[in-house]
Amino acid sequence: MVHLCSFFPGLEILAFPCNQFGMQEPGSNEDIKQFACTRYKSEFPNFNKVDVNEPFTTPVYQFLKSSAGGFLGDLIKWNFEKFLVDKNGKVIERYPPTMSPFQIEKDIQMLLAA
Repeated sequence: MVHLCSFFPGLEILAFPCNQFGMQEPGSNEDIKQFACTRYKSEFPNFNKVDVNEPFTTPVYQFLKSSAGGFLGDLIKWNFEKFLVDKNGKVIERYPPTMSPFQIEKDIQMLLAA
């Protein structure tokens, strides 16, 4: 994901860690941010941990999921589910965790060119 920001000026990536999938984010918010910056050279905003599914879904994910249903309806299947949102806040597309950032480059390019 990091390479996309340099490849597409104007693209903003927002990371929302979640511990609802196999307890993969057990660390503190600070630990997670430090790991992302050190290991992945993350320069985009890394927010505090959120719940993306019920019972305590954070409002941003309530909005994202209601705007773009997925294979399992509103349920977020696993970590690294991606949403492409335009500059006005409209959800353009939702991508499964198995889709790599490289596979969505064409959609990003079309959105930024609009």
